[in-house]
Amino acid sequence: MRSLLASSIGVAAVAALALPLAATAPVAAAPAAAPRTTAELAGSTQSLPMAPLSGRGRAAGDASQEGLAQREVRPFSLVGVVWDNADEELNGSVQVRTRARAAGTWSAWQDLETHNHDHGADPGTAEAAGPLHGSTAPLWVGDSDAVEARVRAADAEGEPLPRGLRLDLVDPGADPAEGDAGDSSRALREPDVLPALDSAASGAEAAGAEAARPYVGARPRIITRKGWGADERLRERGYVYTNSVKVAFVHHSASGNGYSCAQAPSVLRSIYRYHVKSSGWRDIGYNFAVDKCGNIYEGRAGGVTKAVMGAHTLGFNTNSTGIAVLGTYSNTNPSAAALKAVEQLAAWKLGLYGVNPAGKSTLVSGGGNRYKKGRSVRFNAIAGHRDGFATDCPGARLYGRLGSARTTAAHFQGRR
Repeated sequence: MRSLLASSIGVAAVAALALPLAATAPVAAAPAAAPRTTAELAGSTQSLPMAPLSGRGRAAGDASQEGLAQREVRPFSLVGVVWDNADEELNGSVQVRTRARAAGTWSAWQDLETHNHDHGADPGTAEAAGPLHGSTAPLWVGDSDAVEARVRAADAEGEPLPRGLRLDLVDPGADPAEGDAGDSSRALREPDVLPALDSAASGAEAAGAEAARPYVGARPRIITRKGWGADERLRERGYVYTNSVKVAFVHHSASGNGYSCAQAPSVLRSIYRYHVKSSGWRDIGYNFAVDKCGNIYEGRAGGVTKAVMGAHTLGFNTNSTGIAVLGTYSNTNPSAAALKAVEQLAAWKLGLYGVNPAGKSTLVSGGGNRYKKGRSVRFNAIAGHRDGFATDCPGARLYGRLGSARTTAAHFQGRR
């Protein structure tokens, strides 16, 4: 995730360019809202095309800056910018501001991380061959009903912006039941949640569990896809598995920290829809997610004990699992609860496949910007996304805690 690139452009310069737009453009009215249907309650995506920004100092047909004037829209809670070709990079800055539905107030301009290739399906796989789109990281903004956006190329004389830029606004839909899967006041039961197990996992949980004994950490409590309200009609049917789980790659979702723990299932439903409908992946990219209160969520479908192939670390999705901590941790420390959840989850998941969280494992690159296809790379068993790809993910503050996480996860397995 190239948040450093966006910040180097200079927010003040971008703001100066957009002043005429913000000062003069009226808020366009959205079509009259129709009564919500059952399908809409499951969530929806509005896709709004961007156009070249007009204003003082901008030449006609300038392809280096595009945007969307203030516009009223149907309610949404998560926003991202998408473009036609996943092979094109957005080298520049993206900013949005939104209007809170309840208060009617506008937010300040917020940056979207302009990553693309650092997440995604491995080259040469069936998932990578699909109609994929380029996309920024999604940003959680909460219940909103109006938006404004601007995109500026890093160099007006250099590489142009990608073709087909559009703003995708995601409504996560209603919670699966009254209350929320992340709200401790709601009594979750199977199949909404897999309860924590006090002892090491039984051999029936995974093919390799017997060989891993006694170093299999106790299974932590995991909220299932049903528990957080995943619409199984969105994803592709069937599952893709690899041979093992040798490395747990830790990520941050880069979707911002402005969510409550009760909203975490809605954040997850929004990211799921964005990954599938906007980016074109077969399912949500991460195998697991963790919120700031330490709740653990099942991510990509296929079985929490199995070696499900995700789309989280391009080039190294084979024989690995992806754990995303919901939020942005470049300048914010992850909570102690979230770190403990990552440690417990990694101790259990890696233990099922006989892996010491404090050890190292070798993966073969499927291709990426850091390691060429076919190269064998030795990783820490709990690694950061940036270890396999040139990216800021999982943010400096989270990445800096992974050393202690390895040690603690090994202790959770009963190792000394």
